[in-house]
Amino acid sequence: MLALSRLGVSLLYETMLGAADAELRTDARAVAEQLAAGTPPAQVRRFELRVVDMSGVPVDGGPALPLRPDQTRALAAGDPFVVGDFRELRRWLAVPAVMPDGSPRLVVVTSDLVGGAILLANAAVGFVLGALIVAIVVALAAWAATRAALRPVDRMRVAAAALPPGERLPVPLAQDELRALAEEFNALLARRDEAVARLERFTGDAAHELRSPVAAIRAQAEVAVAHPDPDLTDETLRAVVDEATRLTTMLSDLLALARADAGQRPPAKPVDLVAAAQAAIDRAGGGSRCNRLDDPVLQLVAPTPAEVGASPSEVALVLDNLITNARRYARSLVRISILPAGRVVRLLVEDDGPGIPAADRERIFDRFVRLSPEAGAGGGAGLGLALVAALVHGRGGVVSAGATPTGGGRIEVRWPALSSRTT
Repeated sequence: MLALSRLGVSLLYETMLGAADAELRTDARAVAEQLAAGTPPAQVRRFELRVVDMSGVPVDGGPALPLRPDQTRALAAGDPFVVGDFRELRRWLAVPAVMPDGSPRLVVVTSDLVGGAILLANAAVGFVLGALIVAIVVALAAWAATRAALRPVDRMRVAAAALPPGERLPVPLAQDELRALAEEFNALLARRDEAVARLERFTGDAAHELRSPVAAIRAQAEVAVAHPDPDLTDETLRAVVDEATRLTTMLSDLLALARADAGQRPPAKPVDLVAAAQAAIDRAGGGSRCNRLDDPVLQLVAPTPAEVGASPSEVALVLDNLITNARRYARSLVRISILPAGRVVRLLVEDDGPGIPAADRERIFDRFVRLSPEAGAGGGAGLGLALVAALVHGRGGVVSAGATPTGGGRIEVRWPALSSRTT
């Protein structure tokens, strides 16, 4: 608005100068015609009209002009100008003339811009005040419009503050941004409620599962203290060690699950899945030679090398849990197959056990789910496959359960391949 005010004053100033120049140029041209007709310069001289040569020296017998040499040159070049200040403005203008003898002359005219300074000052003040008033009106209108536009948002804020658990915000009927905001907020509330419910369920299951090994260790210790028997000492200590090992494993799995849920994972880098599988087999004591005669044999089938995008610790956790789960149900053989398939690497862990019922092939990846807790030695906490699913899904992979052609259990992991190589 201030810029527009300045522009308005400038236009007014230019209009005033244009009107003054038109009047002065008309008078000067009339005198130039008289001079060309032979009228002596002294006869046309007036207070506001003078005749000078091209250098600014008067030829009409009058005094010198009150102008500087540069101003005289500007008049000779045809450029009018204004001198003075806002108390008194004077416009100067020159028109060329040719005397009968062919000598060039300048007809210089000047005039006071009567009331020009006052007009410009009043116009400037008026424009500035008008600009300020318009700016205030626009600001007030914008504030009122903004408040009116945000009033539904404020009502939504009040409704959200008083929203009881499990309820959702009312969705407006209009297809506008406010409806989209309410829908997104309701989706956020749904995710929050789901996360809270999952956390409560997980906490309750974890407390229940942790209670069992702690209670077993306490019971063994209380029996040993109440009935000291040297013959049962070794058996009691072994039972305590087994329960403590189970408790440690469960706590490690819970911590790994918590980190996976929080998205805390190291950057992905190439991991040789074949080498990692062989290392997992060595840790499990499998292969062609087993720790005990009734332990299942762990067989690795890897026709070509394969790399996946993950961290070595994640790959090790996935393989350890899959192999442990398969050994728990296998009769004699656990086969680990690694098959590159374009952009993914298929990891198959199969056993020759009783298999996985079709109704439970999705449920087994939930936490604290055990289809047969008594199977194998010591059973498990039901966290292994849940941890596998969380780690693989965190890297963009897929985990599924199925059956082998002979009816055994099969867990398939499709892991995004970081690169593929052929030999």
